[in-house]
Amino acid sequence: MNCHPYHPVIIQSPPAKEMNTILSQSPHMMGQLSRLVKIGNEILMDMRAGKKRNGDIHLQDIVGVDREGNEVRVEDKIADDKEPVDDQVSLKIQVKRLHEAIIRALHGREKTVIEMRYGLAGKDELTQREIAHKLGISRSYVSRIEKKALGRLNKEMQT
Repeated sequence: MNCHPYHPVIIQSPPAKEMNTILSQSPHMMGQLSRLVKIGNEILMDMRAGKKRNGDIHLQDIVGVDREGNEVRVEDKIADDKEPVDDQVSLKIQVKRLHEAIIRALHGREKTVIEMRYGLAGKDELTQREIAHKLGISRSYVSRIEKKALGRLNKEMQT
């Protein structure tokens, strides 16, 4: 019998004609038939249970090996790398305070340089050299503007 996982063995009850022949046999044959039916039922129950378990994944299942040869388990792959909620809330509050400080303390080129340098207000994060090229000034002047603006922001954040 071919018992490939994609072609399971199907256990069927015998046709009515065969059942009549079997039932007309001796009690010894009836006992054997009873045992075969019980075995068949056990096999069917096991096959059905196996189908239910086939899709199960356990956290301790090994899914591979890392560069150092250590086993990598499912739980390693689904680990929560997010920051705790209180840290996220604290960060959002600090970002809001910083944004308000930028609005209060910086104007003109200082504000533009800080926004471009750190990718604020929907702008791309740029290097000092890229900012200098866009504004038509030297990189060292961008550096001085940035340093002065960060000092103002620091002072504003501490008040």
